[in-house]
Amino acid sequence: MNFNNFKQRIQQFQKITLGGLDAQFKMAPKLRLKYDPEQISANNPKRAAVLALFYPNDKNETTFLLTQRASYKGTHSAQISFPGGKIEQIDTSLQETALRETFEEVGIHPDSISVFRELTDVYIPPSNFLATPFLGFSVKRPNFTTNHEVEKLIEVLLSDLLNDSSLTTVIMNTSYMKNAEVPCFKFNNYVVWGATAMMLSEIKELIS
Repeated sequence: MNFNNFKQRIQQFQKITLGGLDAQFKMAPKLRLKYDPEQISANNPKRAAVLALFYPNDKNETTFLLTQRASYKGTHSAQISFPGGKIEQIDTSLQETALRETFEEVGIHPDSISVFRELTDVYIPPSNFLATPFLGFSVKRPNFTTNHEVEKLIEVLLSDLLNDSSLTTVIMNTSYMKNAEVPCFKFNNYVVWGATAMMLSEIKELIS
């Protein structure tokens, strides 16, 4: 999608009803349960926020940013995700969390980002996080500077997200599931599954 066209449609994106859990769960593993708000609240989840940032590439094609996490001894080691992280005491809102974490992880100053939509919260059972995704855009491709949390930057064309040929499944083995068939997106040979894929599913439905 041409970036000029994308910007012209932002007001539409702000008004369209979100797909919510129904959109998210199109990309959830079959064993993934739809927790209701009371169950989630009872688990007292940690709060987090992430940012899906859209910007033009050198051909003026709408692009968004994913990152590959650095490897560490933790639940989400080396996974593909949006920039983001847990809320800190200095943050006045979850949107501020998303912008702060994006600046810390990939060096994009909040002043260069226009946030235009908050999406449906995603509960992440393995780490007991409740993450709020935000959509934003930058009028030009940022100059990225990564920190120790980021192994790689992955720039994805929006047209690839909207193309159903990016949808596939993989067999996953994790600490909480064995030989499970999991729906995922495949972008630039990277497999995107789990909470990030669920967020992308809602974004795809919104923009489509």
